[in-house]
Amino acid sequence: MSVSYLKNVAENMRLAAATACGCGYAPIVPGTVGTLPAVAIFVLIGKTQAAEFQTMWLAIALLISGALTVKLGSWAETRWKTKDPHPFVLDEVAGFFLTVLLFRGDSVALTALWAFLASRFFDIVKPPPADRMERLSGGIGILLDDLVASLYAAASLHFMAWLIPPLFGSS
Repeated sequence: MSVSYLKNVAENMRLAAATACGCGYAPIVPGTVGTLPAVAIFVLIGKTQAAEFQTMWLAIALLISGALTVKLGSWAETRWKTKDPHPFVLDEVAGFFLTVLLFRGDSVALTALWAFLASRFFDIVKPPPADRMERLSGGIGILLDDLVASLYAAASLHFMAWLIPPLFGSS
């Protein structure tokens, strides 16, 4: 194997991770489309793992996606020549995992739906201090704004589940 072949393989692996297997290349709302693989992974975990193991698997998914976001953030900004580039959606994946790590209702499907909507809403709106986090350099800035937005998402979901339990599959 040649060195150039291995470099191509490494580049393709970085691109696959950074774009959530290409979802970040969606022509419209790439962050929203890029969150969908995380939703699928959450549903898979929720449907196949015993309740006592779900938190562990979600924490592992968050740690992996968060670490990769930090690791690949500066590379992505250099590659796409912009701060927090649109095709780079690994931070949205990490944000969704934090939301469902902190909030889960009785229904996996309803949790996935509401967590998806809330995490996307707060990531787009970026209430303070999320808006200031993205000013940090490299992958840490790319990641932290999504994680702070996910804290808002989880808190709002807990409030809504308390206020209107049937929306979350509870009585």
